[in-house]
Amino acid sequence: MANKWVYTFKEGNMTMRNLLGGKGANLAEMTEIGLPVPQGFTITTEACTQYYEDGRKINDEIMAQTMEGVKWMEEVNGKKFGDLKNPLLVSVRSGARASMPGMMDTILNLGLNDEVVAAMIAGNPDPAFERFVYDSYRRFIQMFSDVVMEVGKKYFEQLIDKMKEDRGVKFDVDLTAADLKELAEQFKAEYKNQLGTDFPSDPVEQLKLAIEAVFRSWDNPRA
Repeated sequence: MANKWVYTFKEGNMTMRNLLGGKGANLAEMTEIGLPVPQGFTITTEACTQYYEDGRKINDEIMAQTMEGVKWMEEVNGKKFGDLKNPLLVSVRSGARASMPGMMDTILNLGLNDEVVAAMIAGNPDPAFERFVYDSYRRFIQMFSDVVMEVGKKYFEQLIDKMKEDRGVKFDVDLTAADLKELAEQFKAEYKNQLGTDFPSDPVEQLKLAIEAVFRSWDNPRA
């Protein structure tokens, strides 16, 4: 029988801390007692160990079970990963057997790309929503670049400061939807400038890179 590398929140409980990490075990326990937990899944601590044994690579079995977890989340939420009509966006968080607050920053709104953003805005004509979506997108690009690809926050903060200076405003909230859309493009250009490759638009690629970043975070100074 194949190893089980992925557990949905409905499959675990608080006794499985060594396998699911403290965060994963507690989310499963809260689900079991009926608290309204947004549903997701946990990749086991054993999968992280296997990643290192495989020479810092996510093997096909782990990735396949991860995508099965995504499919389950799609069914639970009635949304689809990368879909242009009703996209599923996910967060990726690190966890450990022992409590290590701040081991790695959370990545939010993974699954956004140019096409998904355009489709979300097309489905809601409210100007405030357009600004919210572009703000979420530029934040995701910055977060992914920093946490996953280790491109320093300072490069993006410099672009934000320049944008505010050019527009004659003091605060981020004073930037318009058009400003934030332009910032997102500038962020992607900075990503390519720093890494020599385009920002990943495929949600599955984004997810795989994010999982690798969680596994790698065991080697960072905070851990």
